[in-house]
Amino acid sequence: MTTSRPLRRMFEVSGEEAWYLLGGVSQGRIVYEQRDAVAVRPACHVLEYGRLVIRTPASSAALFGRVTVTYHCDYLHPDTGTGWAVTAGGLAEVITSPDEAAHYRRTLPGWAHGPHDTLLRIHPQTVAAFRFAHAVDGSGAAGGTTRFTAS
Repeated sequence: MTTSRPLRRMFEVSGEEAWYLLGGVSQGRIVYEQRDAVAVRPACHVLEYGRLVIRTPASSAALFGRVTVTYHCDYLHPDTGTGWAVTAGGLAEVITSPDEAAHYRRTLPGWAHGPHDTLLRIHPQTVAAFRFAHAVDGSGAAGGTTRFTAS
């Protein structure tokens, strides 16, 4: 006899919960355009005054000026597939003030200092978040009328 895996569902959560989830982790990925291709780099972040400040091993030349970027964080349980994902998009600017940069280099764990250790301030214009949960009926079996459990 084979057992079927429980169905999983993805459902959107509020912007307030998205910020809560984002504040509960410190690492994610930044996505931006570089030389007509999409670049994805790891990053560490902190939330301050409604903005994301990130430290990433990306070339500051590719991100100089006010460019649009996307920042993504998630957590997926390796066994159950349940979890969440948050994506924030908006204009970003390289932090160039020496005092401010020194503060964030002390605050955020980083990468080897040099041309690929960039600090960015992202002004999120959009924030979207989803939870991934198991869909079960009232008896706990998959199928039928569904409700969501975050197990």
